[in-house]
Amino acid sequence: MKLYFHYFSLHLRSLMEHKKSFFLMTLGNTLVTFSLLLGMLFLFQRFHGVKGFTLEEVMVCFSATLLGYALAETFFRGFDLFPSLLANGSFDRILVRPRSAIFQVLAGNIELGRLAGRMLQAILMAGYSFGCGAVDWRPDRVLCLILMVAGTFCLFSGLFLIYAAISFFTTEGLEIMNILTNGGQEFGSYPLVIYGKQVLFFTTFFIPLACVQYYPLLYLLGRSQNPLLMLLPLAGAAFYLPAWLFWRVGVRHFKSTGS
Repeated sequence: MKLYFHYFSLHLRSLMEHKKSFFLMTLGNTLVTFSLLLGMLFLFQRFHGVKGFTLEEVMVCFSATLLGYALAETFFRGFDLFPSLLANGSFDRILVRPRSAIFQVLAGNIELGRLAGRMLQAILMAGYSFGCGAVDWRPDRVLCLILMVAGTFCLFSGLFLIYAAISFFTTEGLEIMNILTNGGQEFGSYPLVIYGKQVLFFTTFFIPLACVQYYPLLYLLGRSQNPLLMLLPLAGAAFYLPAWLFWRVGVRHFKSTGS
């Protein structure tokens, strides 16, 4: 961890050397997610509710998903850019170094500019919805919210890892994975039940986005008293295991490009 924090400080100092660029990057990422919030506000001006969820309740869902995704995209950004490491031969150098390949890819790219704007927006949305009384706070519900964010982080981190592992077999990254990463973050802006039973089934048993978002949200909002729903975000951490195993399979099948 000491070495990782050293890498982190290097990235931070590098960003501070170009403060205007960092500010513009943060602003750009904020505007992208702010457009989703505007769409949500316009929707609720017309319909006042979606599948029985109010604006404040949906904003709780949106803020938890956005914060977890922003953390994953910030610290696992290296895996999103991993195909370029294979193509230019940089992964060959990674393999001959004494540190693990996953650590080197993680430490090689930390996108702090993506975190600042989205985290601020998530905190503001959460603060507004909590101030409106969307959640009746109790210690177990505080824990539920923390688990939702942590589970979302683990889930999207696993998806980025799978995306990188696929590149061992395709050389180029498969853009279809963006449906699950960027698309998953956008779908997660609303409780997943609104998309229908098929989507809810897929995001429960295949890509457990509903386990870190929709089901614990029911407990957080007091719509269910089943305490097991509070623990379902642990499925996001469990999802990381098959993602890591797939990565290991990819590393064993890696063939140098010779660059």
